[in-house]
Amino acid sequence: MEFLFVYGLFLAKAITIVVAIVVVVGFIIGIAVKQKQSSASGNLEFESLSEHFDDIKSQAQHVLLDKDELKKFEKEEKQKQKKKSSKKDEEKKNNMFVLNFNGSMNAQEVEQLREEITAILCVATKDDEVLVNVESGGGVVHGYGLGASQLQRIKDKQIKLTVSVDKVAASGGYMMACVADHIISAPFAIIGSIGVIAQLPNFNKVLKKNEIEFEQHTAGDFKRTLTMFGENTDEGRNKFKEEIEDVHVMFKGFVKQHRPELEIDKVATGEYWYGQRAKELNLVDELKTSDDFLMDANNKYRLFHIKYATKKTLAQKLGFSAYQAIEQTFMRLVDAGNKLYR
Repeated sequence: MEFLFVYGLFLAKAITIVVAIVVVVGFIIGIAVKQKQSSASGNLEFESLSEHFDDIKSQAQHVLLDKDELKKFEKEEKQKQKKKSSKKDEEKKNNMFVLNFNGSMNAQEVEQLREEITAILCVATKDDEVLVNVESGGGVVHGYGLGASQLQRIKDKQIKLTVSVDKVAASGGYMMACVADHIISAPFAIIGSIGVIAQLPNFNKVLKKNEIEFEQHTAGDFKRTLTMFGENTDEGRNKFKEEIEDVHVMFKGFVKQHRPELEIDKVATGEYWYGQRAKELNLVDELKTSDDFLMDANNKYRLFHIKYATKKTLAQKLGFSAYQAIEQTFMRLVDAGNKLYR
């Protein structure tokens, strides 16, 4: 009887905690929905990378030079500035706009990218240039296809587009990179993976073993080729493979269109290569990090980093705290259960 009483008390506490968690999560979701409906759109943030480089140079000079050398350096810099300002007919430097694209599997970052590119196209001229730092191992076809189309907007305006890859541009990431007029890559960046993959588990045997029936009704022979819970057929499998192959053909055609010098059948095997080998295969044009590229570009352009940022809602801020609270509560329940049976 004592065991049943203790167990009942534990069960009551567990149910109470679970109900409280559900209420809190529901409250957070409610706030998120309201804020999504009422919140303003994000804002663009501009940062002068040229000023950043100048600050680094100035700091280094103050550390490395003695007082006399520093005084001489500062005097020379003032003379240079004075000489520049006295030239009324001096042409201003053109601009280089720098974007960072760090893509996930579902390519949700494309929404941010499209806002940044729209902002650039509102102010850029044909004498300007855009650098996009791409880092992505790929993901959904439609998402990365839209990402590539966003980069194509820059070229359609006859603005030079350079893509840099410091770590990885594979599959959908390379689909975006190949749009560029010029691709630079770090020597050990991962490049390529021009292929298509799709996979899903099938639980039909498990359902049958447990005498669970699964029904799925479709209109159209191939509305659903493969399913997770139904019994898959060879006809469905063959159609699914046909669809994947069709996507691969489109992928190869897209890459070949933008980089006609490629031996497409040689590189479109789904393999990836490191930067050094990728250059030999013409997948990239130059081995260089984005840091070196920007330092060189600073002599010719005024550099601006652009980022489209959205303010986090209250629900998003609370989200991580709620997750921690749920995790801690779960661990307490597990610990309580262990004590009960000791």
